[in-house]
Amino acid sequence: MSPCGSVSVVGPEIIYRDEDLLVVSKPAGLPTTAPSSAEPSLVRWVEQRVSGLFLHPTSRLDSPVTGLVTFALNKAANQKLLEARRRGEYERRYLGITLRHLDAAEGKWSWPISIDPRSAKKRTAGAGRGAREALTRYQVQARAPRGVLLSLMPRTGRTHQLRVHAAKAGAPLFGDHAYGGEKRLSLPDGSVVTARRVMLHCAQVGFPWRSAFVRHRAPIPEDMERIWVALGGRASDFGAP
Repeated sequence: MSPCGSVSVVGPEIIYRDEDLLVVSKPAGLPTTAPSSAEPSLVRWVEQRVSGLFLHPTSRLDSPVTGLVTFALNKAANQKLLEARRRGEYERRYLGITLRHLDAAEGKWSWPISIDPRSAKKRTAGAGRGAREALTRYQVQARAPRGVLLSLMPRTGRTHQLRVHAAKAGAPLFGDHAYGGEKRLSLPDGSVVTARRVMLHCAQVGFPWRSAFVRHRAPIPEDMERIWVALGGRASDFGAP
């Protein structure tokens, strides 16, 4: 038997919409943007449903990463979200799985993010070309016999920030082969747990909206829950949806 982290074929899901804002849950394997409008992307999917409107994603998730992407549907809404970011009032919480042990139950990672000299498509933690300051706060949400469930709260939005910071901390994310993460784990009973993508999910976003602070949540992907349970964790460790 092989508890396998296969990526389910599932489309995006609209979590919230009003005349100014759209929050969408992105599946794995779909990039947020694409160089050509002919290529599949989350932006293209949204355009087909809200055509004729100003459309701007306020964040971008890597193709293998799942979870929430917020779209401003007009320039005024985009400006409001930008101002919330500048004030530090735009919250994002990701969930990630690592197979490595972390001593501290919580803390922060503040290594700058630079372009990897070996590949312009990758990033590295520390001083280097294009270095930009970055800050990630983390908490250990749960521990299982063979893995750790992390709650990751980025305070900046650099390319690959969470993946690079986790790797630098000695806890690369399961499935993140590009940054030193394992792709599979053999269990004592001979079965194998396989992560076919990076185990990272944007589970929650929060920001001031219409005279209140709102939070939107995305359901936990089936492959991520299945892998966590195979590592000895419980589905309830992810918390309330």
